[in-house]
Amino acid sequence: MTIQLGDAAPDFTQDSTEGPIHFYDYIDGSWAVLFSHPADFTPVCTTELGAVAKLKGEFDKRNVKVLGLSVDGLSDHESWSKDIEETQGTKLNFPLIADHDRTVADLYGMIHPNAHSTLTVRSVFIVGPDKKLKLSLTYPASTGRNFDEILRVIDSLQLTSEYQVATPANWEDGQDCIIVPSVSNEEAQQKFPKGFKEIKPYLRTTPQPNR
Repeated sequence: MTIQLGDAAPDFTQDSTEGPIHFYDYIDGSWAVLFSHPADFTPVCTTELGAVAKLKGEFDKRNVKVLGLSVDGLSDHESWSKDIEETQGTKLNFPLIADHDRTVADLYGMIHPNAHSTLTVRSVFIVGPDKKLKLSLTYPASTGRNFDEILRVIDSLQLTSEYQVATPANWEDGQDCIIVPSVSNEEAQQKFPKGFKEIKPYLRTTPQPNR
């Protein structure tokens, strides 16, 4: 099953290190990041879970709830959590889903067809408060994810969901945005009181409107 951008994110109920998770109830008006791991007790994933735990404050201030997942069982997750704390210097502070029956992995297409049947690929799904998929990324097992980039993407998604703007290449929070082509210059004068610069008729920039 392939989940496309804009589709409703599949709902599920599954065990986790913080008790049973009913996904839609867990989101409850927040944004969500669901990210999968090929297996417990793997080196790259250990560093990733530690990195996300250290960024919890950044996710919280963006109203984002984070969930990790692998197809290993809850007892393995609990043992692995101790390794993460020991090696990464931080406790696991978000749920790690025990997808032992592959319910979530199958719903989200996380099982790589050319990999071992029990291994999920290293996927990221960002889901909005409307329960729809806003972004998906897939990494090879050998490459750890850049969670600063995922925070940057969330900043863009949240901004562009509220204003008629897009963000240019390498944009970071606080920088100028692009006015979408569907907004006329006359409308832009009303919508963007900080003003805008017309570089080309199709390329107009404006200071970030929520700053």
